[in-house]
Amino acid sequence: MKQTLFDKVWDSHVVRSIDKGPDVLFIDRHMIHEVTSPVAFLGLKNRALPVLYPERTFATADHNTPTLNQHLPVADPLSRNQLKALEENANAHGISYWGLGHKKNGIVHVVGPEYGITQPGATIVCGDSHTSTHGAFGAIAFGIGTSEVEMVLATQCIMQPKPKKMRISINGSLNHGVTPKDVALFIISKLTTSGATGYFVEYAGEVFEQLSMEGRMTVCNLSIEMGARGGMITPDEKTFEYIKGREFTPDGAAWDKAMAYWETLHTDEGATFDKELVFEGSEIDPMITFGTNPGMGMSITKAIPTASSVEGGAATYKKSLDYMGYAEGESMLGKPIDFVFIGSCTNGRIEDFRAFASIVKGKKRAENVTAWLVPGSHKVLASIKEEGLLDIFEAAKFELREPGCSACLAMNDDKIPAGKYAVSTSNRNFEGRQGPGSRTLLASPLVAAAAAITGKITDPRTLIQ
Repeated sequence: MKQTLFDKVWDSHVVRSIDKGPDVLFIDRHMIHEVTSPVAFLGLKNRALPVLYPERTFATADHNTPTLNQHLPVADPLSRNQLKALEENANAHGISYWGLGHKKNGIVHVVGPEYGITQPGATIVCGDSHTSTHGAFGAIAFGIGTSEVEMVLATQCIMQPKPKKMRISINGSLNHGVTPKDVALFIISKLTTSGATGYFVEYAGEVFEQLSMEGRMTVCNLSIEMGARGGMITPDEKTFEYIKGREFTPDGAAWDKAMAYWETLHTDEGATFDKELVFEGSEIDPMITFGTNPGMGMSITKAIPTASSVEGGAATYKKSLDYMGYAEGESMLGKPIDFVFIGSCTNGRIEDFRAFASIVKGKKRAENVTAWLVPGSHKVLASIKEEGLLDIFEAAKFELREPGCSACLAMNDDKIPAGKYAVSTSNRNFEGRQGPGSRTLLASPLVAAAAAITGKITDPRTLIQ
C-alpha cells in the first residue's frame, strides 16, 4: 500500500486503535514550559502518579520570562510562581530543566531542534500550539492541552483521532526579497485561518526543498494559523546535516541505524491525499497582514481588499479594519508604525537576525520606532555576538534583549501599548495579542527591518543592496 510521509510516522506510533474512535499514539518527545504544565503536575500529584519516562520529557522556561535583567529575581508574582513550579516539578520527577540563566535556555520550539531533541520520524507534543514547528524535520508534532500534558506525563501516550491529509506544493523559486515567512503568510492568505482545519499538511515542491532548515521551521510553525493540526516536510540531506552531532542526536552505530529508518521517510509515489493544492513560488511577494487574524495578509505592494472580495461577513471584516484604523482600498506602503519586534518561535533564530542585519547595516533606527530584538535562545544570542551582528545592531541604535517569547504574546513586560502599531515577526495578530489594544502587523524579518529603519511600512526590496 502506498503511504504518505504522515501515514508512515503516525501508523508506526499507534499503540492501539479504538474502533470508531481515536488512536492511542506513543509520544517520543514531550516538551514542557511554565504555563501549561503546573496544573498537569498537580493532577499527577493528586493521583499519586509518577512521570513514566522522564528522559523523554524536556522542560524550559520561555513564555512569561523577562527579557531584561534575567539575573535578577522575577518581579511579577504569577510569572515567578509558574517558573518556580516548573523547576520544582522537573526536579521532583528527574526531568531535564533549562531555566533562566541556563546556557540551554530558550523558547521551547527553538531549543528542541538546537540540541537534537527534534528528530525525523518522531512524535513530539507540547502544551503550546506552535509545536508544529518541529514538523520541519519530518516529525509529527502538535500542540496539546493541559489535561493531555498530564496524560503524556503519566503514560507517554495520547489519544488522538487521525487527521486527514493535505499536500501543499509550491514549485519554482522565490523572488528576490521573499522569505519563508512570506511563503507561510501567502499560504494562509489563500486558505484563510480555517482552510486546513482537520488536516495534517505536508509541504512539498521545489520551494520547500530550497529552504534552509530554519526556513522550514518557520513555515511549519505557522501551519496552525490556517487551522491545520500540524505540518511536516520530508527529511533530506539538509535535515540530516543539521541534526548530526547535536547533543541528543544518535551517533556511531546508532546514527547509522537511525539513518536507515530516516531515509524511508518520504511519501511513496502514487500515495493519495484528501486534498492537494499547488502554487508557484513566483506568485509570492513580501507579505504583511492588515487585519486581526493571520489570514488577513497581502502583498506589501497591494491595496487592502474590499469586503466584497473576501470570504466571511462584511460586518466582521469592517470590525477588524476599524480596530486596526485602516480602510478598504488603502495602500499599506507608507503607513506609520511605532514598534518593531523580531523574535518568537517563528522568527527568533540566527538566520532571522542575519536577515534583519542585512537591511539595517550602515543605517539608523527611525526616531519614532521602539524596537525589541529578542533571540529565541542563548545559543542564538551567542551566535549574534560571535558573528558581529550585535555590532551592526548597536551601530544602528538597536538594543538586543535576552531570550524568551517576549512580545509574541505579551505575558511579560514586553507589551505593545494600546493603539500603537507593531510590525512583528511573530505568529498571531489577534486583538490584544501583543498587549491590550495593540495593533499587530505580521511580517518577515526583512519587512520588519525596513520598517524599523524608515518608521513606516516599506517594501524591503527597495533597501536590499
